[in-house]
Amino acid sequence: MNVRRPGRKRLIAEMNLVPLIDVSLILVIIFMVLTPMMVQSELSVKLPKASSGSPVPAATTVHVEIARNGTLLIEGRPVSWDDLTRELSLRLGGARSKTVLVQADKSVAVERVVAVLDAAKRLGVGKMGVGVEARP
Repeated sequence: MNVRRPGRKRLIAEMNLVPLIDVSLILVIIFMVLTPMMVQSELSVKLPKASSGSPVPAATTVHVEIARNGTLLIEGRPVSWDDLTRELSLRLGGARSKTVLVQADKSVAVERVVAVLDAAKRLGVGKMGVGVEARP
């Protein structure tokens, strides 16, 4: 016969996992937000200087970056040169009103920039441009 003694509490022998899950999900969200910023800050593209230039609206622009070592980034994500046309078509979605802006390091060979512009032209992009820094 089980008799409960008054004043003695029964121990709970199971662990509460909810706080552990909350903390791990918050960490995942933090890493998802910070990873693109860390990749962006590691690849520094030194743009050539020009005396003329105009800003483009960010909402309709697909940014393509070519780093000094030849790394290709589309919208901040690394892409292989073989997948350039496929990735551009995914980002453009067939919209002729979008602009492709190529931001290449000033030491990058011109053939690389031309390859990106050629792929964009084959996809029917309305506007294309090359990113530059304003000359002081």
